[in-house]
Amino acid sequence: MSLILGIESSCDETAASVVLDGCKVLSNAVASQIAKHAAHGGVVPELAAREHLTALEPVLQEALSVADVTMKDIDAVAVTQGPGLMPALLVGLNFAKGLALGNRKPLIGVNHFLAHIYAAFLESGNNVLTDPGAYPLLALVVSGGHTSLLLIDKDGNARQLGCTIDDAAGEALDKASKLLGLGYPGGPIIQRTAEGGDIRKFNFPRPLTGAAGKPLAPENLYNFSFSGIKTALLYHVRNTPEMDRTPEWLRDTAASYQEAVVDVLVRKTLSAAKAFGVRSIVVSGGVACNSALRERFTECVPKHIGLHLTERKFCTDNAAMVAGCGYHYFKKELFAGADMDSFARLPQITKVPFL
Repeated sequence: MSLILGIESSCDETAASVVLDGCKVLSNAVASQIAKHAAHGGVVPELAAREHLTALEPVLQEALSVADVTMKDIDAVAVTQGPGLMPALLVGLNFAKGLALGNRKPLIGVNHFLAHIYAAFLESGNNVLTDPGAYPLLALVVSGGHTSLLLIDKDGNARQLGCTIDDAAGEALDKASKLLGLGYPGGPIIQRTAEGGDIRKFNFPRPLTGAAGKPLAPENLYNFSFSGIKTALLYHVRNTPEMDRTPEWLRDTAASYQEAVVDVLVRKTLSAAKAFGVRSIVVSGGVACNSALRERFTECVPKHIGLHLTERKFCTDNAAMVAGCGYHYFKKELFAGADMDSFARLPQITKVPFL
């Protein structure tokens, strides 16, 4: 049995978690900074880094206490190496380095993007990893920083089929909330506001789907773009007199806008699934919490394809996914040295560590 301690600080969540054998989550402590960043309408990197400095030690102690273990029981320390906000990443990385060095534990650097995919297999879904019939597997990672499709084979080889060429879906939802004067964080607020709204009331664009009647370039078949949807919303708001911005108008606007985002995500994913004959689809990342998105995937994914929606508690940034993914690095003895550095951008992925 192996106990991995995970540390996460890639954005505005400070988190620590203890996971047994890459699957059983013994603790998952998270300190949120939403209240701190709400006044700014988004995450301020320098502010996030300062908050991580004060939150990491209490979060660590909570994770160890809930798991009923000490650092002596821990086999390795796994930490988010990137991608993310550099000031925030560096705080967590240096904290993990000191923790590992001081307690003579191996240090593991984990790719945050891959950890989001792995989150779908925590606790109940780990058996999917060892099932040859589950591959090829298509993973949609959709969050504030990522909207990407990764095709994974049973031997662990992987390739990115597409990604966003401008804004991520989560960022588009956040900006929509700001444009509508609803507050931060935008995703959950847009979802609540959209409840009971008419998804067909307003016609927002579906970029890079060919819906506008223009031929889609081959290189954009599985790419995403959400900047055009945001611009359409901006003009929609500007062209609506204030006296006409009723509660009903707001509900219908939020519902129609959310529908456009969901439609693009599901349409692109299912198109890739058909083209590459996938046997499983994984949906992960913060936007995977969205009820409309989850319902649409549940309705539309063909019966012969296994659908794995990440549990909501593991969708947003957390350290359980870091510790769980880190376990597979640990088994392969893929350890990092004291000179390990963070990276802000997602590197090219050709292999996943958990297969």
